[in-house]
Amino acid sequence: MKRFAYIYLIFILSNCSNYGQLTYVTKLPKAVKENSGLAYFKSNTVWLIEDHGNEDVLYQVDFNGDLLNELKVKNAKNEDWEDIAQDSEGNIYIADFGNNNNDRKDLVIYKIPNPEIEPGDKIDAQQIKFYYPEQTKFPPEKKNLVYDAEAIFYKNKTLYIITKNRSEPFNGKALIYKVPSEKGTYAAELVGEFTPCTTTRICEVTSAAISPDGNKIALLGYGYLWIFTDFTTDDFTKGNLQTINLGATTQLESICFKDNSTVLISDEERGNTGRNLYSYKLK
Repeated sequence: MKRFAYIYLIFILSNCSNYGQLTYVTKLPKAVKENSGLAYFKSNTVWLIEDHGNEDVLYQVDFNGDLLNELKVKNAKNEDWEDIAQDSEGNIYIADFGNNNNDRKDLVIYKIPNPEIEPGDKIDAQQIKFYYPEQTKFPPEKKNLVYDAEAIFYKNKTLYIITKNRSEPFNGKALIYKVPSEKGTYAAELVGEFTPCTTTRICEVTSAAISPDGNKIALLGYGYLWIFTDFTTDDFTKGNLQTINLGATTQLESICFKDNSTVLISDEERGNTGRNLYSYKLK
């Protein structure tokens, strides 16, 4: 039954174009058909990355779907880029921590200066290397496959990582770690955990973002948003939680805030669906 449900979900994701509550903005260029991270600065443009097996490149796209710029990221390799965070100074952080098999020992986050003001076609990266101290086997037993990650955000000189659960049997639990936002090698600090729900695939966290005023944290899943407010500690899950069923059936992979009440969301291309940019107004 579990295998049948998974196959059915893939069929739905590949053959439907239901955007649910999302507002369609534009079709993204084919260069970012496997987009996995999203950042917004101003002027109705976004910066995107792609995940495993794609170029070490940061792409700028406008809200008409036109590809405006490509920046080769130096001192970096796209092993499995999965999300983007950004800070108030304009730096962005490319999270190379995709770890489907839970066996990587080379997890890294690339810190890059503001791409909006980069004059050339290449941009330098500093490396923030880290590991999970709680992981002692590579890979761990199937019931402990909790060290993949696709979500990151920045707050107060700290990067917060939310893991993606791949355990068998699936229990939905996501771990929350933090590391400093400066170049170095760190043992990631476990600060909390969160179980959004317990349905395979639907309840896996695929991206994260924090509002410009720092008062809202958004976690994205395949069709769901989890919004946290009124948090006072590193474990933001102790704040208030709003769960939003977006009603979307495409493979949602990336989220960022456009302003304090609006998020931008993108999806990967799957079959005849996806490779779109959307917006959503928080209630």
